[in-house]
Amino acid sequence: MKILILNGPNLNLLGTREPEVYGDQTFESYFKSLKSKFSEIDLDYFQSNIEGEIISKIQEVGFSFDGIILNAAAYTHTSVGIGDAVKAIDTPVIEVHISNTHQREEFRHISYISPGAKGVILGFGLQSYDLAIQSFL
Repeated sequence: MKILILNGPNLNLLGTREPEVYGDQTFESYFKSLKSKFSEIDLDYFQSNIEGEIISKIQEVGFSFDGIILNAAAYTHTSVGIGDAVKAIDTPVIEVHISNTHQREEFRHISYISPGAKGVILGFGLQSYDLAIQSFL
């Protein structure tokens, strides 16, 4: 099984960015623990702050991977293009958020990803990714 974890803008700053919201662990260190825990799965990771790169990556793997775990971050609430890319591919997508976006600002209550996603997991910190992987098993 081949799964891509795809993170959007500012998630490269995990560990230092708003630790009261996102925690103090970097995604790279968390990803190492995921690879160890789910050693039977071929896990890939890609992060970009650029909307077009995220769309290109979705299109690149969206017909050959078994799953995509997508945290589009702020683009979740603004990008019709990423939402359309999710709808255009065959690979199932799980939308993930570290925080509970419904407990945050009103604009974060809207997702352009959810209508095309297989499911949505939010509010469990980095463990949201773990739960997303489990959903593919």
